[in-house]
Amino acid sequence: MTTTALPVFYKQPRPLRAEQDASLGLAEASDYRFATASNSVPLVAAEFTQVCKHYPIVFAEGEKPQPVALLGLRNGENLFVSEQGQWQASYVPAYVRRYPFIFMENSDKSEYTLCIDEAAAGVSQEGGRPLFEDGKPTALVENALAFCRDYQGHHVFTNGFVEALVEAGLLNDNRADVTLATGEKLSMGGFKVIDETRFNQLPAETLVLWRERGWLHLVYCHFISMSNWAELIDLTTARSQA
Repeated sequence: MTTTALPVFYKQPRPLRAEQDASLGLAEASDYRFATASNSVPLVAAEFTQVCKHYPIVFAEGEKPQPVALLGLRNGENLFVSEQGQWQASYVPAYVRRYPFIFMENSDKSEYTLCIDEAAAGVSQEGGRPLFEDGKPTALVENALAFCRDYQGHHVFTNGFVEALVEAGLLNDNRADVTLATGEKLSMGGFKVIDETRFNQLPAETLVLWRERGWLHLVYCHFISMSNWAELIDLTTARSQA
């Protein structure tokens, strides 16, 4: 899966400053071409119910496994962004909708600052929706701040869920080996899935606790999302034949 040193999509994130960014604006019309080279994006637990209808939910490998939506079978290919930059599914993951804004934490992780990707196509010193007026943030920035704050809260909740999966020994290494109708063979690794057999063997008291904490349905969303592998294969085949 696609991995980068900076957060996915972001090339030049920096803090927003009223004085420095008095003339900064964001284009009215935007598209999703910034996501064309990402075959996966991070998820938060709150969106599992929607995501499982469209994309496989897996857990990216790393020091801390992270839930992601799979958007393509090839590195550098997002099957859900058209050549015109339209998102071709009814649900757009929150991580994508947040761009070009992002929270960045200080060194001791005690504070977060609203940042913007200066390299984003829609960010400009000329025209567009202003980010500041009379030295104060506009509704655009206030909404971005609220979105990022909400996203961060969901991120913390999601980490708790993933930590529980790890502690219970439920995450297994996995890989996908696919042969397209064209004969092309594709392999994808670097992700984990929940072991359904081990999950079904969890003690009853653990299942009750997970239900109370809002984790139980997340596991079932993950299982349901596995049916979306077939659509990824079909979309990959169609793009290969285009």
